[in-house]
Amino acid sequence: MTAPASFDLAGRVALVTGASSGIGREIARGLAEAGAAVVLVARRAQELERACREVEAEGGRAARIDADLADRHALRDAAARAGDFFGPPDILVNAAGVNRRGAILELADADWDATMAINLAAPFFLANALAPAMLRRGWGRIINIASLQSQRAFPMSAPYGASKGGIVQLTRAQAEAFSKDGVTANAIAPGFFPTELTAPVVDDPVRWRRMAESTFARRNGELHDLRGTAVFLASRASDYVTGQTIFVDGGFSAG
Repeated sequence: MTAPASFDLAGRVALVTGASSGIGREIARGLAEAGAAVVLVARRAQELERACREVEAEGGRAARIDADLADRHALRDAAARAGDFFGPPDILVNAAGVNRRGAILELADADWDATMAINLAAPFFLANALAPAMLRRGWGRIINIASLQSQRAFPMSAPYGASKGGIVQLTRAQAEAFSKDGVTANAIAPGFFPTELTAPVVDDPVRWRRMAESTFARRNGELHDLRGTAVFLASRASDYVTGQTIFVDGGFSAG
């Protein structure tokens, strides 16, 4: 049995940031599995090349752009090159992220600035660069990555939480601006998933188990749990869904 046509991404092109690892890498694989050609963007060239080879080994099409999205010039260059491989992107997934941990009174200016540059400014500027072409074609998808910290505070990560709160509002603003012309904007808010950003928690078995016990599902997420939501939001199946943040968290946020 094949997937419904409304979920088919054949002929679509997706630009996925933060695609060298974790959530970005998994979403890129999911979109490629659904038929999209994917352009992977991250600053770590070796890991990014490995992610490309992984997509291709699974039968997908992938290309890469090595770029540090905290650098506004590099970001604009990446946006300008995005269409060089498979044509202009129809789908933008903003998954690049950093979390500078520390007590709120001890964080430096650089911690705040780096977090906002990657987590909030990059999604804004990339969407502004790519959305005009989507609007001219009358179809497009912007998918931002939010967080549990978009709606509640966690210790030792105030800049991260502030940036992810901003992502939810940015998503709404993008939806308001673009949806009437066929370009939707939505966000995915993952729960507890094993990634580089969550490594300090994952490596503590007691804390990791407590997090699992705090969900309705009584388990933490596995990266493949994000694929279905990403494909839904990237496809025609979500034509009438915009401005929303979907929590993929095993029920944690509903408790």
